[in-house]
Amino acid sequence: MVAIWTSVVAVGGTLLGAVVTHLFQRLAAARTERFARSEALRQERTATYSAFASAAEEYRHGQAGRWYRMVRGEDDRVEVFVEARDEAHRLRTVARQALYRVKLLTDDPEVVRAAEQAYERTRDVSTAGDQETHDALYAEAREAIEAFVTRAAPLTR
Repeated sequence: MVAIWTSVVAVGGTLLGAVVTHLFQRLAAARTERFARSEALRQERTATYSAFASAAEEYRHGQAGRWYRMVRGEDDRVEVFVEARDEAHRLRTVARQALYRVKLLTDDPEVVRAAEQAYERTRDVSTAGDQETHDALYAEAREAIEAFVTRAAPLTR
């Protein structure tokens, strides 16, 4: 009879050990999956945020080039302005696409607002009436892009 109870305790202990091991493995697997997902999201955000900042900077430079060519008013070089305008439009499209990616990946409304503000400030660079206004708009656009980077950076750590 003692042998039977010993066998029952041994089988019960084995089953209990298997159940506990299974539960710990499930918890470890879930934790590993959460970490992998959060790391993938962090890397995607880092790539997206830096791509947006880069696209906004290029768009800012394109808008400045467009403005300078418009101000020069070289009638015999209309194609130079048209090229600058077309390049600024292309860069605007790239920046807008990057902005959409920021919106898709971000659940922080402050980051989205900062990205929209950077885009809008950059768009305004070509609307200046004089050099002083242009310089101010150009600086505001740069500051808005830097504010976006500062606001988005904690989400990439």
